[in-house]
Amino acid sequence: MHHYRQALMRMRQGDSDRDIAKSGLMGRRTAATLRALAGRRGWLETAAALPDDATIAGALAAPKRASTTISRLEPLREQIAAWHVQGVTGVVILAALKREHGYTGSYSAVRRMLATLKRAAPPDATIRLDFAPGEAAQVDFGAGPMLADAAGVVRRTWVFVMTLCFSRHQYVEFVWDQTVATWLGCHRRAFEWFGAVPARVIIDNAKCAIIKACQNDPEVQRSYADCAEGYGFKIDPCPPHDPQKKGIVESGVKYVKGNFLPLRTFRDLVDLNAQARRWVMEEAGVRRHGTTGEAPLSRFDIERVMLHPLPAVAPDLGVWKQASVYRDCHLQFDRAFYSVPFALVGKSLWLKASDGMVTIYDDFRPVAAHGRARRPGERRTVRDHLPPDAQAFLAHDRDWCLTRAAVIGPACAELIDRLLADRIVERLRAAQNVLRLAKSYPAARLEAACARALAHNSPFYRTVKTILAGGHDLQVPTPALTDTTHSGRFARDAASLFAAPATVQ
Repeated sequence: MHHYRQALMRMRQGDSDRDIAKSGLMGRRTAATLRALAGRRGWLETAAALPDDATIAGALAAPKRASTTISRLEPLREQIAAWHVQGVTGVVILAALKREHGYTGSYSAVRRMLATLKRAAPPDATIRLDFAPGEAAQVDFGAGPMLADAAGVVRRTWVFVMTLCFSRHQYVEFVWDQTVATWLGCHRRAFEWFGAVPARVIIDNAKCAIIKACQNDPEVQRSYADCAEGYGFKIDPCPPHDPQKKGIVESGVKYVKGNFLPLRTFRDLVDLNAQARRWVMEEAGVRRHGTTGEAPLSRFDIERVMLHPLPAVAPDLGVWKQASVYRDCHLQFDRAFYSVPFALVGKSLWLKASDGMVTIYDDFRPVAAHGRARRPGERRTVRDHLPPDAQAFLAHDRDWCLTRAAVIGPACAELIDRLLADRIVERLRAAQNVLRLAKSYPAARLEAACARALAHNSPFYRTVKTILAGGHDLQVPTPALTDTTHSGRFARDAASLFAAPATVQ
């Protein structure tokens, strides 16, 4: 209203509408309208005081014509308001009104109703959060550039950013994924970068940190909870769908993407992270920050002493996961397999995987520990975890069979060697069963039965077992019956197989 007051002053001094228009205060028509209004209200009288801005604004405001038309949507105002609060668009609201309420009007009526609701709604006001030195840090992921990995495949990278809320000093790292292991590793390297730990870490509801997002009772990943306990910070998740609560790091991610990545080239991920670290210390850290008005590294010198010190021993940032035990007494983690006692088959167990170890728990009781597998499909098996039959089968391998047979006698050793030397059929189980007969018969009888089976060129488990079961190994050897008129392979009487071994003249 200031220019209207100036125009009234010039009118009192005798300036014409043309003179006022030349001065740039307003056009001639606006000046003529103001002169007419001022004449009716006596504002041109030099003896009277100039009206204030509110009086001038009230006099210039055109009277609003009261509408006598009532919208057909007025009975549905509350329903439309509820949809509007939920963020439903006008087109969708119109379709719902036609479908659910039989509305036959136009979209213009819906648009006018939404306009009145917007004018009546309170303004979207907010406040800026202030943080004391060392009080908090904010963490977020953002999309990074496309790079070729070690195999030459071009993949998307992700940028991890941790920003100290007081100083705005950053830790920036580019990674290949957003897994729990990567999330924990980035936290460790960020704390080592700062040389200290903030009192709390403000995060969003990423799956690598929060299992269940909730306003009041969020459920934190067990692995991340161990990290917070080991380093001594509190996890502060933002409410769902409210990223403004960590606006500092949101702006930090945009700053990295807008000021570091453009016009740069990177050979690989190692080169990308090396350039990012130099950029943080040489450019981002020494700039004049738009909010604080100071360089982040200068404020970090103040904040450093208020941060918590690093623990004397770095905590074991293992990844916790639940897995079911398969029928083969193994469970799967990270595409590798680890054995557990066979009594736990079918149960769901917890495992903790660190860089070098995988420890498996049953109700917080450790039941197995393995070295970390290094390639997909690798199986880490402890033989004692398997059922007794499987343990016996695996323990009694070919070498064991040959060694055990040599102890019993030369005939047994020869028979076992001939079984295992079969080029067509794998006869390991048959060899094991032959040696198992020593549990039911003395070793001397087993040796004699093997000798008799070899003498008749029948080195098979069934032959040895039949000889022992019939007691043929105990009979006195008798000369073999031969055919005096025929010679050759069929000359020997078949009945002599279990009577006596053949003698060679």
